Amino acid sequence: MQNVEIEPFKIIGISIKTTNENDQATKDIAALWGKFMAENTIARIPNKLGHDIYSLYTDYEGDHTQPYTAILGCKVDHLNEIPNGMIGKAFEGGTFLKTSTKGDLMQGLIVKHWSKIFEMDLNRTYTADFEIYGEKAQNPSAAEVDIFVGIDN
Repeated sequence: MQNVEIEPFKIIGISIKTTNENDQATKDIAALWGKFMAENTIARIPNKLGHDIYSLYTDYEGDHTQPYTAILGCKVDHLNEIPNGMIGKAFEGGTFLKTSTKGDLMQGLIVKHWSKIFEMDLNRTYTADFEIYGEKAQNPSAAEVDIFVGIDN
């Protein structure tokens, strides 16, 4: 784990409002991934700056126990063209704790790693957190995913 500075960026994708209560986010985000893949959303995102998929958590109503918005999408050059049914979000950047996890995405890899993050004594900002699914995440049974948690210095 290391602290990193992330520059501002923009993302376009699909979103859902969810909460971690009663394991609701696990269900909602899995459904969002299903929709993202089934509708080939990545192909419909204009002005992509690569093919890495970002899972961005933002618009927190408090801490991780409160509702927030999850966005699945890609980094884009600008937000001038947002397709119907999608959302565009400008992300401010800042200081993040970067952590990585490896394993089988179908066996709760990400959910288990977030459970560990929730137990850490971090000075979280709750402005935005995100995961990046890049080349190392192409094989779902042996994926490597970087997770970035917004923190105050």
